[in-house]
Amino acid sequence: MFGLALIPLGVAFAIYLIFAKDSPETPAAKSLSQYMAILKDKDAWWFMFFYSVTFGGFVGLASSLTIYFNDLYSLGPVVAGYCTAACVFAGSLVRPVGGMIADRIGGIRTLLTMYGIATLLLIIMSFGQPTYQLALAIIIPVMAVLGMGNGAVFQLVPQRFRKEIGVMTGLVGMAGGVGGFYLAASLGYIKQTTGNYQIGILIFAGLALLAMIGLSGVKTRWRTTWGSAVNTAAKV
Repeated sequence: MFGLALIPLGVAFAIYLIFAKDSPETPAAKSLSQYMAILKDKDAWWFMFFYSVTFGGFVGLASSLTIYFNDLYSLGPVVAGYCTAACVFAGSLVRPVGGMIADRIGGIRTLLTMYGIATLLLIIMSFGQPTYQLALAIIIPVMAVLGMGNGAVFQLVPQRFRKEIGVMTGLVGMAGGVGGFYLAASLGYIKQTTGNYQIGILIFAGLALLAMIGLSGVKTRWRTTWGSAVNTAAKV
């Protein structure tokens, strides 16, 4: 079964080899210390935090949902897997939609909306729903807004870090992975300690709220500096 995955991967690799080309505006190579100097920029840390909440939340929930559905609703592995797949599919499908919305109304406004909706839905999710169908009605939108938030983050990152986009992509992606590990591990630990998932989900809701507050705090500075109409044609 896994071997069959080599077929589309091989096709994609062949297409990449034929058509991919380096940008003619490739910047001069930088030393590792020059790249790491970006960590002195507080905006880099903000973006890493924002993505750790959106992508980290998406990955963390995706890793935990099969056990969640099995534990709370006594679903068998197959049905629990189907429910998880539906949630993950929803979040993955709408990621480009998040980027598209960010292009239209601005990445900051999009992210603020996504964090606000995620906070509210996660609070509702933390109390548990009587049936798995109702749980899906909450969790699928949660995964969707987190997926759209992922797209919105990467609408903003290239505008802020044009010359350092390579290293910033790596750092932001790393932060997302760390966030995913934290959420999955913390949900499991809190469930083992308290007997339920509520506190763990509420903590994640608090992180989404904190991200919304943090973004609200930096948006004016961003829009009057690198995100101003003078410096970028895209909506920030």
